[in-house]
Amino acid sequence: MRTRRGVCYRKLAMCTDNTLVAKRRGDFSGDNCRKRQRLAPESVGKSDVFESLPDDLVISILSKLSSSAGCPSDFVNVLLTCKRFNGLGLHSLVLSKASSKSIAVKAKNWSESAHRFLKLCADAGNIEACYTLGMIRFYCLQNRVSGASLMAKAAISSHAPALYSLAVIQFNGSVGSKNDKDLRAGVALCARAAFLGHIDALRELGHCLQDGYGVRQNVAEGRRFLVQANARELAAVLSSASSAVSSRSWLSWNPHQHHRHVTGSGCPLLSDFGCNVPAPEAHPASRFLADWFTARGGVPGPGLRLCSHASCGRPEMRRHEFRRCSVCGIVNYCSRACQALDWKLRHKVACAPVERWLVDDGDANVDGPLAGGDADDDDDVMVES
Repeated sequence: MRTRRGVCYRKLAMCTDNTLVAKRRGDFSGDNCRKRQRLAPESVGKSDVFESLPDDLVISILSKLSSSAGCPSDFVNVLLTCKRFNGLGLHSLVLSKASSKSIAVKAKNWSESAHRFLKLCADAGNIEACYTLGMIRFYCLQNRVSGASLMAKAAISSHAPALYSLAVIQFNGSVGSKNDKDLRAGVALCARAAFLGHIDALRELGHCLQDGYGVRQNVAEGRRFLVQANARELAAVLSSASSAVSSRSWLSWNPHQHHRHVTGSGCPLLSDFGCNVPAPEAHPASRFLADWFTARGGVPGPGLRLCSHASCGRPEMRRHEFRRCSVCGIVNYCSRACQALDWKLRHKVACAPVERWLVDDGDANVDGPLAGGDADDDDDVMVES
């Protein structure tokens, strides 16, 4: 066939099955009418080793990565590498081994996809994901039933932070009204977390024993738990890689700085002796709560307050849930552990007697570290130690 100018059309090569028409430059092989793959000269005759790896081996490698990742991006970047990593990276075995740092979602990056990812990890049996998602749902998303259920799932697997968080909920009656406090259950959960070595639980249990709060008073046993909490805290700081510096001048004792309290983070056990030791790293769930409510102006709701300990992040679930400082009445804490830490780190310098808040109700009944009536406008009082 010729064009109007008399030029012949280029010849076409037809496929054997008469269903496709290809250009003359196309190179066909066999009966499938497909172009040959262009391979690099050095890869000709070699097979793809990665594709030949069994899935079990790849899943094992990804499980090691998810359990040792230092941040979520270390794990997510691997999932974005190829389709196979993306598919096998969401395997239940890989998600169940993910560490708390690899699923540490930041509050500013919270989204439905992050929620779904944490839900996948929790469904896979990851207790860190159960605890983190439980804290977010309970305190941030106001879904108390689902949040408490996820924390209980982690607590059943002997997750110490989940046990301690449930103990704080029982002490404060966060699920319902003030009458829903269960001090004995709180002490039992706290004792279980302390047995697993949780520092805040050890400190909380020590104060409960000293004050006879929810348990029979035993001052000597309470002091023993407080000493054990300080010893564990010091050991955690000294063994932390983040606090390992070339110069160990932070551990030297300066007599001129004795009983000098420096505002900021540090180890409360050594802060009285002029040692500027970095504080243990807070759990990702606590950091999420603190950032979540800080981005919302530091007010969790009308008439509600946050725990004054900066590393806690827990908000009140009802008005006057947390206990106030018995001296100044300005700061408030969700637990005795947070009060003891904040007193050493910051509040001991700024605390000053203020009696204006005692005018409203002067006939409070003292019960251990708590004081206050049952009226909605009364606050519980926490005695400084």
